[in-house]
Amino acid sequence: MRVELITTGNELLIGHTINTNAAWIGEQLFSLGVSLQRHVTAPDGEVLKSVFAESLERSDCVIITGGLGPTSDDLTRDYVAELLGLEMIQDEQAMRSLEAFFAKRNREMPVDNYKQTLCPVGAEIMENHMGTAPGLWFPEVITGKYNCSIVLLPGPPMELKPLFTQEVMPKLKSRLIDSEKTHYQELRFIDVGESDFHQVLDEKFASINNLEVGYCARLAELDLRLLGSQEAIFQAAKLAKTAFASYYLSDTKQSIEALVIECATKAGQTISVAESCTGGLISHRLTNIAGASAVIKQNWVTYCNQAKQDSLGVSATSLDCHGAVSEQVAQEMAMGALTKAGASYGIGVTGIAGPDGGTEDKPVGLAYIGLATKNEDGNIVSSVTKVYSPRNRQSFKQVVSQKALFALYKAII
Repeated sequence: MRVELITTGNELLIGHTINTNAAWIGEQLFSLGVSLQRHVTAPDGEVLKSVFAESLERSDCVIITGGLGPTSDDLTRDYVAELLGLEMIQDEQAMRSLEAFFAKRNREMPVDNYKQTLCPVGAEIMENHMGTAPGLWFPEVITGKYNCSIVLLPGPPMELKPLFTQEVMPKLKSRLIDSEKTHYQELRFIDVGESDFHQVLDEKFASINNLEVGYCARLAELDLRLLGSQEAIFQAAKLAKTAFASYYLSDTKQSIEALVIECATKAGQTISVAESCTGGLISHRLTNIAGASAVIKQNWVTYCNQAKQDSLGVSATSLDCHGAVSEQVAQEMAMGALTKAGASYGIGVTGIAGPDGGTEDKPVGLAYIGLATKNEDGNIVSSVTKVYSPRNRQSFKQVVSQKALFALYKAII
């Protein structure tokens, strides 16, 4: 089924209102195995006629949101009726529902609201229990030359969502009984880029039938999106997990911090974090997750050298000989966090966020991540990862925190 979505309203284009409806509708449709072919956001006014006509020409179903209210700029209903050559009549049930809506709230109803009860002949009213503008369903039999079903929905999410769930979804589902379901899977990788996948896997992906591949890159993180048949997705996911095993995080939408807390909780293990350049961001991300209190023992932000010595036991010799941003100090910070908190894992992070403070040997963007734990004999074992990410301060902190959490996650699992 070729489905297009048109969201209307100047407020969406000038940025005053964030268009959350589009993402939500796309997700709901995909649960039926239908992926949106196109999404258009159009301003109020005459341009809507041509936008509607174009979508109706190439689609099996067009969903239009917004423009069903009582004001002069609410013309979606009128434009669709004009395109289809349908007469508008007052719907008695819609009138009674509208009057009851205001009566229940002890409010006098402005006469202009009756505009919302107009219905093109042959369309089906979908009662809106959360607002005053009902939805409309146009079956293919009344859309003439377009051979396309049309859905009109109010714009406010609190009105749109129940209408879509209770009225639109069953209607669409009934038309998909004999259709092959499209499947979707999202794989998350850390510290690897789109170009790496392109070089290693894109040719192999192209050889798999019924597969669409997409990427979404963020700071130190990449989502591989697979769309197609179940068999095609299975093959592609196996290729990706094998080729980039050391970078693979999960096939769920959970954040890395949520996975750390979940895995540590299941394993009965605890974590302590000592941060310098990230300024508490790792701690912040971990403690945003419900259940973190069962995992987090004690964390520190030791920004100056004296704090590193006093709180974590970092040696003055290491600081003098190697500097605060060094492999040795990151290691000692991690070991200090481990031993002083009595945790299962200790993380120590130190670096140069910039924009000042860098040198030729230690440029802005350099960081070290220390990880410490105890082996079966009770002896401390540790490792240090060097990071170089010359970005602005906020992006640098995000990248370092991401890599620190990934190192912790891999150690736990």
